[in-house]
Amino acid sequence: MKKFFSEFKNFAVKGNMVDMAIGIIMGTAFNNVVNVLVKKIFMPPLLYFTNKVSFENQKYVLRVASEDSSEISIGYGELIEVSIDFFIIGLTVFLVVKMMNRFRNKSDDPKNKEVETPKNIQLLSNIEKLIEEQNNLLKRKKE
Repeated sequence: MKKFFSEFKNFAVKGNMVDMAIGIIMGTAFNNVVNVLVKKIFMPPLLYFTNKVSFENQKYVLRVASEDSSEISIGYGELIEVSIDFFIIGLTVFLVVKMMNRFRNKSDDPKNKEVETPKNIQLLSNIEKLIEEQNNLLKRKKE
């Protein structure tokens, strides 16, 4: 049992659990932002252009309700609304990841003087230059 708690402590302390918790919290916050974007920013103009027809209530009635039976219908409107949500979420995630990659590529470029290059990237760049010089020296010796 002591070994189990020791392994759990190592797991939690090394950051796996903390990183996961941060990711879940950020994902929840991002979900709220996207929901507001969809419901308050994108859907109102769409409702305006479709004469205030709400997609959520759109359906194709297969059988009209009667005294003996209930209505049977295919509710395609909600599918349209969820598809729009999915498209906006996908586009937003794509743009955020693209922006993050651009910043990461800038910071990883050792020749870029605008952004301070992290020490590990500088060291790797120096090692790469030294290996190149060593390879050139070895090529000259062979000739």
